[in-house]
Amino acid sequence: MYQLQEPVSQSWSNHRRGPNACFCMLLLVAIMRLQAWPSFRCAGVRYLFRPRLRLKKRAADQIGVPPPLLFLAFLLAVIYICGPLEMLHQVMRRAHYESMTNGDYVFFYLDVFGESLQGEGRQGAAKPWRSKEGQDPSTLREAFQTVLVITYHEPQTSEYRSFQNQVILRARQEYQVELSGSLKNLVAGCFHDGLVLYTMALNETINEGGTKGNTSRILEKMKGRTFQGVTGTVSMDQNNDRDTDFNLWAMADVKSGEYQVVGHYIGSEKQLKWLGPIHWVKGEPPLDNPPCFDIDDPSCDKSALSTLAIMALGAGLTFIMFGVSSFLIFRKLMLEKELASMLWRIRWEELQFGSSERYPKGAGSRLTLSLRGSSYGSLVTAHGKYQIFANTGLFKGNVVAIKHVNKKRIELTRQVLFELKHMRDIQFNHLTRFIGACIDPPNICIVTEYCPRGSLQDILENESINLDWMFRYSLINDIVKGMAFLHNSIIGYHGSLKSSNCVVDSRFVLKITDYGLASFRQSHDSEGSHALYAKKLWTAPELLQKGTLPPPAMQKADVYSFGIILQEIALRNGAFFVEGLDLSPKEIVQKVCNSQPPYFRPTVDTRLHSEELAVLMERCWAQDLGERPDFTQIKIFIRRFNREGSTSILDNLLSRMEQYANNLEKLVEERTQAYLEEKRKAENLLYQILPHSVAEQLKRGETVQAEAFDCVTIYFSDIVGFTSLSAESTPMQVVTLLNDLYTCFDAIIDNFDVYKVETIGDAYMVVSGLPVRNGKRHAHEIARMALALLEAVKTFRIRHRPGEQLCLRIGVHSGPVCAGVVGLKMPRYCLFGDTVNTASRMESTGEALKIHISSTTEEILDEFGCFELELRGDVEMKGKGKVRTYWLLGEKSII
Repeated sequence: MYQLQEPVSQSWSNHRRGPNACFCMLLLVAIMRLQAWPSFRCAGVRYLFRPRLRLKKRAADQIGVPPPLLFLAFLLAVIYICGPLEMLHQVMRRAHYESMTNGDYVFFYLDVFGESLQGEGRQGAAKPWRSKEGQDPSTLREAFQTVLVITYHEPQTSEYRSFQNQVILRARQEYQVELSGSLKNLVAGCFHDGLVLYTMALNETINEGGTKGNTSRILEKMKGRTFQGVTGTVSMDQNNDRDTDFNLWAMADVKSGEYQVVGHYIGSEKQLKWLGPIHWVKGEPPLDNPPCFDIDDPSCDKSALSTLAIMALGAGLTFIMFGVSSFLIFRKLMLEKELASMLWRIRWEELQFGSSERYPKGAGSRLTLSLRGSSYGSLVTAHGKYQIFANTGLFKGNVVAIKHVNKKRIELTRQVLFELKHMRDIQFNHLTRFIGACIDPPNICIVTEYCPRGSLQDILENESINLDWMFRYSLINDIVKGMAFLHNSIIGYHGSLKSSNCVVDSRFVLKITDYGLASFRQSHDSEGSHALYAKKLWTAPELLQKGTLPPPAMQKADVYSFGIILQEIALRNGAFFVEGLDLSPKEIVQKVCNSQPPYFRPTVDTRLHSEELAVLMERCWAQDLGERPDFTQIKIFIRRFNREGSTSILDNLLSRMEQYANNLEKLVEERTQAYLEEKRKAENLLYQILPHSVAEQLKRGETVQAEAFDCVTIYFSDIVGFTSLSAESTPMQVVTLLNDLYTCFDAIIDNFDVYKVETIGDAYMVVSGLPVRNGKRHAHEIARMALALLEAVKTFRIRHRPGEQLCLRIGVHSGPVCAGVVGLKMPRYCLFGDTVNTASRMESTGEALKIHISSTTEEILDEFGCFELELRGDVEMKGKGKVRTYWLLGEKSII
């Protein structure tokens, strides 16, 4: 323990054996013990104990402070003081004189009974800086801003107040001593609770068979015990020391100098409960090591420099200035060399163009708005219906996006060269990389990184892509990061931010394009065009009115555009969606540009998104530029209400891949079903044009060879008087008549084993027995079919002449034919042979509403024995002479 060797002042020597001296010695012991722990924390500040200085006697004599205090003052940033109040005033005056009260040190005054806070005997005066010596109190009041007072915590329970009143009353009645209501009365309460603790332990010891002489046993009963006494909760530790409560006082009002309790240390819980702030002189707690607190620190030596040191310093400064100047000159020369080399320039011959099928395409936008201001937006033709995607090409083997500029020539001024250099220097994950520019007339274009997923607008308008809020917030975060970087870069702002120039790469990372190069990106749209107003849906009203703004205002205009994109992402109803109104882009732009309250803005629907996102949208498109947040603040807002933003980058990436895979599977399934449906329709159409067996051969890629058939039956029919009927009817009426008639015939022949060969005008040709042979049933099938068709004609009605009877003339003949597919375009399955001509003659020599058959067919039908036939006789036929023919009257009924 550090011992005092000589009195410093009369007040100190008079009190060094009193209570405060005792506490001081205990404090010094505690501080020496704390050296076993290198550090501790108090009010958020880490204080270090570093015993590395030697105490110097003459320093103590100069300051006039007791040696222990001098030791503490120069060793620590935290100084503990215990002693009389007059000594504290003396120390603080000297500390103020030595500039130790400027906030680099903090002084803890140990006044456990709070005597310094009573002030002229009045409890609660709480102004320990008041001096009875009549000196100017302003100095002490200023110095005491760095003084914190530690006192016991006085219990506030009714039981303690009653106990205190009894102590004061008994002292007056039994001992004629007047006690005040101070913290010293707490000692009596502590003695009372100590006696209660002893009696509790003694009773338990006696109950267990012990005696009052078993002191070790009684002490063991006291360890770790907790009970409620008159002073509150009595908590004993394993060393039989009581866990005491303390109050921490600090100057709460700098003007009045009044102290208040700012902290309450609860001993039983080992916790410090803060009741108010500490007003530090420098606005924050002192540093671990105060500046120049080490006396031997050479950096604090303020002695004059020697001549040699001055010369060395001058030479060093000269060398530094020469080095800096050389560096600046070198940097200037390198800059000029880089500008002259034009590393950004791309020759038109270096760009390779090919078929659009060689490059991947993103999903197309379904908007009907023109977006020709973007390299990636889905463009619309002059008719406003068809989409044109971004131009792509190959540069050094890589696919690049090519944005053509509608200018005849580019003048390479110094400003343009700097713009191109800045574009080439900017590299960021959420900005498309500028590759170069071509300035060869007339092929002036900008070449940038190509993002195959298309623009954000394409994704939002593609209903086949499901976007959950995790994915949407990821896209929003990418926009915010890109814009925050752009605003902090040398470019400073975008100026034309919209969803069509927010593009997505193959890893679903959103990147911003069409930034910078103001000299290249000058609009050439004619005033009043649909494309011009469609591009301005994202433009801020102040930019619509003035056209150009200073950079800070342009950044606020970008925030407005971001708000419109937020609404586009949240609702997925296109840019500037207004519920219940169907306005053209021109009308929307005019309403926004009007800027008259109430300001015209898009619809916010909290049923589809969170209220926090709605608030952010409204702040972004606020009319007052000052109300719009910057992108740094927006990043904080998004992180605050994005509940899924805490997921790791890997989890987010995996979620993106899973989302993409699910969308891809669903899309593939839908496309497969559509393909199968179209395939079924194509096959049905093919089966209607060609026989089923022939169509299957063609589908398998086989060559259909012509085939000879020994015997088939051919049916021919036409309409008697069709020429005159056509002459008296309009073409549309004729087409309607034939369509109705042959639709009826087609429905009937599906019930028989026949194949419809063709229809030419009013002629209808059907065959049975090919391409699949059916023995002799071909005549049976054709006969039954002819009877069915004849019966249907008798009830058929002509639309434009419902009163007239349609007269059908039918001819049938059986014999050998040759069949095959003829032609490559619109191929037909044709029949060749004399049998075809004979069947046609049978029809032309027949009569209306009768079935004329040849003798060959009659012989085959006789074998079935189920048809009624009538001999017509010999008929003269061209190229055949006289031929015996028959009438088919009907089918015999089976009894």
